[in-house]
Amino acid sequence: MSLTRPGLWAAALLLALSLGTLAAVAWRAEWAGGLGAADWAAIRFTLTQALVSAALSVGLAVPVARALARRAFPGRAVLVTLLGAPFILPVVVAVMGLLAVFGRRGLVSDALATFGLPPIDIYGFEGVVLAHVFFNLPLATRMLLQGWLAIPSERFRLAESLGAPVGRLLEWPMVRATAPGAFLVIFLICLSSFAVALILGGGPRATTVELAIYQAVRFDFDLGRAALLALVQFGLCALVAAVAFRVALPDGLGGGLDRVVRRRDGVPLLDAAWIGAAALFLLVPLGAVVLAGVAGLVDLPGSIWAASLRSLGVALVATALAMTLALVLALRPGAGVSLAGVLPLAASPLVVGTGLFVLLYPFVSPGRVALAVTALVNAMMAVPFAVRILAPAVAQAEATYGRLADGLGLAGWQRLRLLLLPRLRRPLGFAAGLAAALSMGDLGVITLFAGSDKATLPLEMYRLMGSYRSDAAAGAGLLLFGLSLGLFWLFDRGGRIGADT
Repeated sequence: MSLTRPGLWAAALLLALSLGTLAAVAWRAEWAGGLGAADWAAIRFTLTQALVSAALSVGLAVPVARALARRAFPGRAVLVTLLGAPFILPVVVAVMGLLAVFGRRGLVSDALATFGLPPIDIYGFEGVVLAHVFFNLPLATRMLLQGWLAIPSERFRLAESLGAPVGRLLEWPMVRATAPGAFLVIFLICLSSFAVALILGGGPRATTVELAIYQAVRFDFDLGRAALLALVQFGLCALVAAVAFRVALPDGLGGGLDRVVRRRDGVPLLDAAWIGAAALFLLVPLGAVVLAGVAGLVDLPGSIWAASLRSLGVALVATALAMTLALVLALRPGAGVSLAGVLPLAASPLVVGTGLFVLLYPFVSPGRVALAVTALVNAMMAVPFAVRILAPAVAQAEATYGRLADGLGLAGWQRLRLLLLPRLRRPLGFAAGLAAALSMGDLGVITLFAGSDKATLPLEMYRLMGSYRSDAAAGAGLLLFGLSLGLFWLFDRGGRIGADT
């Protein structure tokens, strides 16, 4: 296909946004000053909370995924689908739900008060880890569940007939192969998590590297220190991303006949307890957000509606750009293009934002370009997920119909329009919905650039929480939740309508 040039342009843009902004950060960094004691404390806290969060997420996901893999019950498909909800849930909304359940005035603290026990304080290390487990336990469960479902049913039947230990011979090798990859992915996500630390962290003992970058830019206006910390953050993320990229799941169990696995081992009551506990942990905070949000809708200030429109505009622009970049990258396979497609995973939004701040500050007020920069960075961060969704569909279409298209002389735009796009509607819709939802709920780069008149809905909600207007913040959270899920549903549903090929 004659789509080589757009693919190279897309790869060049992503490389410029990741490595180019990193170069700007390196140029601005004050190497002579080095890292201070507070900076080293932030690095230690970042690594510690990411390590504990990833270990807990994967450790708890093992029994939950195992229970889901061997139990069939009404609503199982719905529950497995809901496991994907926290990934597209705006962070600031999820944190509000966690506060409603585990905060000092939450449900758990109220229950403890009836027994004369002190309330829970989830701010600091414990709160950051709790929020990260809330977001990443479902992700780890889905990854491990796929590993369990990939074990051929014939292996379980053979082990059952021979009286062999299923756990030691079949399940443990799968977990040993799958868990390290899941751990590294979640560790990387927790390394680059900003909004969770911004809301639940803070203070000298609970500051991540990204939070320290934000404080250096917004409060101290120390671009040199922010640049040096940004380099540290990029180095940590790049190292973990490189290791995670090399960790793959080996196929050591062979193939089967694709029969449904019917398990009769294990303790049903124990499996039900794990599934019920996971469902409560995920769904109760979401229910608290809805209940509090309905009551808080009447207290929404007028600024919320303008912020909502700005967020919708940013999300739509970011989605259009992300899908364009992801599509042209998926159409042009190659090592360089593949690297450009995964590099944003190592370049955290705050690092890219810091580099763009350094580049733009001498020429333009950051507030004037806040929304444009936010849309650009949000698009960049969505590209790796979109490419992973689109690339297999492109490869399958080419493998099935590529030779026929070659024989008919289809190339370039005609090949894209007649052969690929009709068969990419479903993955395009899903990827676009994911990009829109993630951009709608993002609270990252906008905090570096936005002034009082350019706030997005997540930033406006965060400001309401900071001014102790909890009812209005709850209403804004419900509005943000609804808009994020609505965008995801519209794009995903739009991709499935009429997608018969």
